[in-house]
Amino acid sequence: MQSSNSQFNVDLSQVGFTKNESQVYLALLELGKGTVSQITRKAGINRTTGYEVLSNLISKGLVSISGKKPKQEYVSESPDNLQIYFEDQLKKNQEYTNTVANLVPQLKTIHSISDRPQVRFYEGKEGLMHAYEDTLTSHESIRAYASVEDTQHTLPDYFPKYYKRRAKKGIKIRAIFPKTPEALELVKHDEEEIRETALVPADKYQFSPEINIYDNKVMIASWKEKLGIIIESKEIADAMKTIYELAWAEAKRLENK
Repeated sequence: MQSSNSQFNVDLSQVGFTKNESQVYLALLELGKGTVSQITRKAGINRTTGYEVLSNLISKGLVSISGKKPKQEYVSESPDNLQIYFEDQLKKNQEYTNTVANLVPQLKTIHSISDRPQVRFYEGKEGLMHAYEDTLTSHESIRAYASVEDTQHTLPDYFPKYYKRRAKKGIKIRAIFPKTPEALELVKHDEEEIRETALVPADKYQFSPEINIYDNKVMIASWKEKLGIIIESKEIADAMKTIYELAWAEAKRLENK
């Protein structure tokens, strides 16, 4: 089969992509989302290979799954995720980092973004990390409800690095935490991690699952069920931001009592 991606003058082999990975990734970027059949047809490869390649791209945080079988679709994440992946995995390889930085603007011109709301699911600890990685694409301050002990217990090695990476990107966060020993320890680093917190009584308020609101997205992380969900909808995100502002005002009032 002949690939339809020859129209794209983007060489992903320079950042380690195989020919099949390049064809599938570029095809899905243009489609925005699609079934395996739609993606492999556009990429010019067979379905069996397509499943394998899509699985690899999911592991890199470049593709996610929307919906459940039999209506399951694959969704292209923002090309910014490519930069996030290489910053995390190959941070010592400056040549790759610079190359990816040059590729991302080209990939964004290909990326098809649907105006329709989308819901994406991420399962397991790896899935939760991928869901959390999306918050690093935020263009505004993140609004969050979270229980610190849940995050630290589930992914103890991930979050210290995540906090530093978020701060390095200049992405601020406002967070409402139950007042626990773990939260009190974390807030000691608020200034360096560009975080503003409100601590509420732990005997009355627990936040499980965690909720992060940013841009036009709502990210829900269920630490107990090992499930991440991202709802991409401007209407829903705007409503959640309004509710958050009410919660933030009350949280600060409780904190200052």
